[in-house]
Parts: sequence; structure tokens; C-alpha cells
Amino acid sequence: MTKETILNVENLYVDFHTYAGNVQAIRDVNFELHKGETLAIVGESGSGKSVATRTLMGLSAKNADVRGDILFKGRNLNTLEEKDWVPIRGNEIAMIFQDPMTSLDPTMKIWRQIAEPALIHDEDLEYDEAFEIAVHLMEKVGILDAREHANDYPHQWSGGMRQRAVIAIALAANPEILIADEPTTALDVTIQAQILHLMKDIQKQTESSIIFITHDLGVVAGMADRVAVMYAGKIVECGTVDEVFYHPQHPYTWGLLGSMPTTNTESGSLQAIPGTPPDLLNLPKGDAFAARNVYALDIDHEELPPMFKVSDTHYAASWLLDERAPAVTPPDFIQQRWEQWKELKRRQK
Repeated sequence: MTKETILNVENLYVDFHTYAGNVQAIRDVNFELHKGETLAIVGESGSGKSVATRTLMGLSAKNADVRGDILFKGRNLNTLEEKDWVPIRGNEIAMIFQDPMTSLDPTMKIWRQIAEPALIHDEDLEYDEAFEIAVHLMEKVGILDAREHANDYPHQWSGGMRQRAVIAIALAANPEILIADEPTTALDVTIQAQILHLMKDIQKQTESSIIFITHDLGVVAGMADRVAVMYAGKIVECGTVDEVFYHPQHPYTWGLLGSMPTTNTESGSLQAIPGTPPDLLNLPKGDAFAARNVYALDIDHEELPPMFKVSDTHYAASWLLDERAPAVTPPDFIQQRWEQWKELKRRQK
């Protein structure tokens, strides 16, 4: 049964007008988010992940030119004035930012920052009630002795505790969509696992939808239901987590998977993607990944590939999927994943 679509992004473009020229940060991005699911958006730094999600929150910079449709509850968020965002931002759509130390006000007590969204969206809320809400949220995100630490300041807390506080702030108004912008980047592996487990538990309790931004495919495997792979401002592959991990079709996805260690990885076998991402001020003709793609065809340097359908839930923008394309043998580790995919499909029958 198909889940209800809660957010639909159609033909989204974001350009930044700078003295150096026009930066094409987001180029024709399309995706939908279903109720209660986690959609992971992955890619290298500079691929457009954070720009796309900040646009969903109406947080684009003043020099940004945003075009396209962001459809949420019958409204196009891209047409809203700033005043129209007040009942939405932090209330219906909330965001967990990447660095908790810069997200928290060093001069304000922790409980006050956690309670602030509730105070903003409920003018009749008393401060003692807000304090109790903050303590409850602190306990909900696993902060021990919450009442005793409610009056602490951010510098008194560890990185993991601060990240939990930022999650509590995002949850204060019980949002329907939670956007997590690399929330575990600055944390060690043990705390990272705790935070990811916490987010999954909260999602089960609240039935919220999560957009999870990361460059770490290892995190995606245990967190996401669906995955969108971004490169140079475009989504180049999207599908279920199993489809992207075990039946990847785009050479860029192959490169990302090849650089990710697994329990089967042999010493010295990790592979780096050659070259560097393109300059978004001067994008090359054709496929932006062509210069780094050892499997690139002549047409990749001339024409941008469309999204080819692999299955009802899996699409990839690669000319290798065109029926006229020559047969290409992917790397051994991708062939191994394809074999695992066949076995998964066999078991599902």
C-alpha cells in the first residue's frame, strides 16, 4: 500500500547571484516525502544537499533565486512571504542543524532554548508550563537528570548532550517533517549510534517524516527507507535503500559505495572517486560527472542524461541505461552487490 505523500518537490532550482557570477546550486530537483518514512539525501560536500533542505525551510540567502514548487498540505511553500512561515517553521517543519554549538545560544539557559518553539507557537503558554515541557523533552531525548541540568548553559554540556538538546528543540512543537542536516558529523561513533537510534525511536512514537542529510552511506544503511543521491546540484539516482545499496546504476553511486568500508572490505581495496566536483559557476556541457566518470560515453560530454526508470521505485540519470548504450562491466564490488540483490529478490518471492 502506497504511503501518503506529505511533501512534493517539483522542478526546484536555486541560483545564487554573486559578484563572480551565477552559482547554479540546485538544478531541477524532484522528490517526494511520504508520511512516516526517512528519506536520505547523500552526496559529497558541495553537492547541494543542505541548500535544498534549507530552501524547504524558507531559509535561503537573500541573494538566492528560488524557482519551482514545494508542495506541503495544499500550499506552495515557495510562494510564501516571511510572515507566512511563522506557523510552519519549527511547528510543522523543523530542522536539526549540523553543529549544535553554533545552533545554541551560549547566553541562554538550555531549557529556555528548548521551550522557545512552544512559547512562540502558543502565546498563552506560561513560563512554568514551558519549563515542564522542556524538562519532558530533555527526558524524551535521553538527557539524564534533566530537571537538574535544565538551567545549564550550552558550554557546560558535552557534544552529545548538546546534539540531544538541538533535537529536543526541533521536537518541541511536534513537527510533521523533521529535517536533519548531518546531525552526527561532529560526534564520535558511539554517540553517533545513540543519536541515530534516538531519532528512529522518536519517529516511531510520533509518526513524523524525516529528511536525513549525510555524506556517510554507512549511516544511511540503518536509517533510511529511501535514498536520493545528489551530485552538482542534481539528484542522479533515487530508490529504496536496498535498491541503491545492492542494485546501484549510476557510476557516481558506484564511486560512493566503493569509498565506503564494510565488514567484507579487504585491506587497500577502498577506491576514491578521481578528480573534484565541478565549479557550479561554470558547469561543463552535458553530464557534470562526465569528467570524473571512467565509464563516461561520448554523449555524456554533450548532453545531460534524463532520469531512466529502473523500477517503479528506482531511477537513475545515466546514459548507460539507454537502450542504445554499449554494455559496460561495473567494478567487481558492484557486481557482487548485484548478485546480493538477485538473492534478496529471490528470497522475497
